[in-house]
Amino acid sequence: MAKTEGQKIKLLYLKQLLEEQSDEDHPVLVQQIIEYLDSKGVPAERKSIYKDIDCLQEYGMDILHSTGKNPGYYLASREFELPELKLLVDAVQSSRFLTQKKSMQLIEKLGRLVSVHQAGVLKRQVVVSDRVKTMNESIYYNVDRIHEAIGANSQIRFRYFEWGLDGKKHDRPGLYEASPYTLVWDDENYYLVAHSQRHGITHYRVDKMRDIEATGQPRFVSKEARELHASDYGRNVFGMYGGETVPVRMRFHNSLVGVVLDRFGPETMLIPDGPEYFIFTMDIAVSPLFLGWMAGFGDRARILSPQSVIDAYIALCKPGLAQYE
Repeated sequence: MAKTEGQKIKLLYLKQLLEEQSDEDHPVLVQQIIEYLDSKGVPAERKSIYKDIDCLQEYGMDILHSTGKNPGYYLASREFELPELKLLVDAVQSSRFLTQKKSMQLIEKLGRLVSVHQAGVLKRQVVVSDRVKTMNESIYYNVDRIHEAIGANSQIRFRYFEWGLDGKKHDRPGLYEASPYTLVWDDENYYLVAHSQRHGITHYRVDKMRDIEATGQPRFVSKEARELHASDYGRNVFGMYGGETVPVRMRFHNSLVGVVLDRFGPETMLIPDGPEYFIFTMDIAVSPLFLGWMAGFGDRARILSPQSVIDAYIALCKPGLAQYE
């Protein structure tokens, strides 16, 4: 290797060493740096190392020198700090839409953003094996294809499947076509909100989609779609279980204020109704999941209107109660 070529690559190896091997608790000595470079076939003198470190500091790397009991050079700050990466690891390992294999791959990559010593801390934090994870390995790429189609203003074509009692995928008949609008995260699953010719605005579980391809045909964007807010859609459609959307007036006990605001957002208007209750109105996609959610609060929550929703609630509860009579 020519001398000039060796000097150019020396800076890159030095940068790599500091990123991978050093942190505040594990500084590297100049002699260690020289030995590391020599193992890469790049001879270096002590004086040149100091100049190279100055160069990297001028470049913007936060390289500090510690003295005393544990002397040496180390990278003091990074794009992601260890506590931030711990949060990301938690998010990855708790995401049901990622398979166990993909979760481990992502966590491995996150570990490369800190020193090998700190990466060990991240690995000890991982408990993916006991989490409920999706079985669809392609979801990671499904999300990317959907984003690409949205960016290109293109409709998509795909197959949609269900899991059978035999543990295998069973495709629904025919190909699905839809105009993708946005992706919504709800109840630990990814959903595509889209327009289909048959159902209008609807949604699909992304982990149940396969063979997604952009058709090149422009998306159909209705007036309803232009006014669509993804956060409202995920908030008002319980468990992403579809139903007719109507304004529902409800009465809740004051002890449930936190539950209501967590579900519908802090901007929800709550109107006091006596000393112990409050009333609010929300557009709800009325479904068995919504009615079941209401039933879970017993006599602390009540549907006030419309009567059609009250009737649906009674119809849902009666068969269950009849079993115990």
